[in-house]
Amino acid sequence: MSALFKAVFLSLFLFSHQTKAELYNNATSSIARKLANRCNIFQGKWVYDSSYPLYDFSKCPFIDPEFNCLKYKRPDKLYLKYRWQPFSCDLPRFNGLDFLERWRGKKIMFVGDSLSLNMWESLSCMIHAWVPHSKTSLIRRGSLAEVTFEDYGVKLFLYRTQYLVDVVNEKVGRVLKLDSIQNGNAWRGMDMLIFNTWHWWTHNGRSKPGGDWNEPSKSCTRERQPFFGSRYPAGTPLAAIVVNKVLSRIKKPVYLLDITTLSQYRKDAHPTYYSGDHPGLDCSHWCLPGLPDTWNQLLYAALIS
Repeated sequence: MSALFKAVFLSLFLFSHQTKAELYNNATSSIARKLANRCNIFQGKWVYDSSYPLYDFSKCPFIDPEFNCLKYKRPDKLYLKYRWQPFSCDLPRFNGLDFLERWRGKKIMFVGDSLSLNMWESLSCMIHAWVPHSKTSLIRRGSLAEVTFEDYGVKLFLYRTQYLVDVVNEKVGRVLKLDSIQNGNAWRGMDMLIFNTWHWWTHNGRSKPGGDWNEPSKSCTRERQPFFGSRYPAGTPLAAIVVNKVLSRIKKPVYLLDITTLSQYRKDAHPTYYSGDHPGLDCSHWCLPGLPDTWNQLLYAALIS
């Protein structure tokens, strides 16, 4: 297994994109070297960028109704126009063709809950925007889903699970068994795994997260801009301290995609009432295009650096 992440998108047509990628790669490599040497890409701020979003929602065949806010008539568009800007460097702009070439013939799997679904669909859309005429397939069967970019042999899997370890029924009731991962066989043979369970350990409620903003009665309904302060009112989750201590001692090659704080800033980017799947107010998930695209930009930056 080459990489493990925790949280954590005709010959003439092909030639034209290859040429674009070749020109792009020199600049990308320079930025990547700077990232590796001196930049914490998770410390920064949200800035307006008129070139965003990175793809057109109407041209991506992978977005589920629950994240497709524009299809379900969200009227404001400003939330689409924010880009994450690290304090000490610039992020390389996502290059879907470069991603496909680097991971040609490889298998990538997202393992986790509905936020993993959010991120998996985002990456599929971001890549598809670069190769819109490339042959793709989408297969869903039970807890497993797969998008394949067939011209490159790149497979993006999603394994849907609320817990990474097993919950079993015993005489005392339901027991969380930390040493049991029976479904782990589904992860075998992957070249990269991206895990997410963070949502369940920090979740303050789907409809009224305003306590994090020092406004306990407030929902995300009328939020139109990110949080722009230098310090998030709710502070750093205590679990983050535990995670970092564990990762500092782990022997396997694990990389923490530390997206918690930058995501907390985006109180404007939730589906609210503009979800096609969930009635009522949703302040837990994220619209697509939207915040999960930044998660994948950071994943891309980490991979090339």
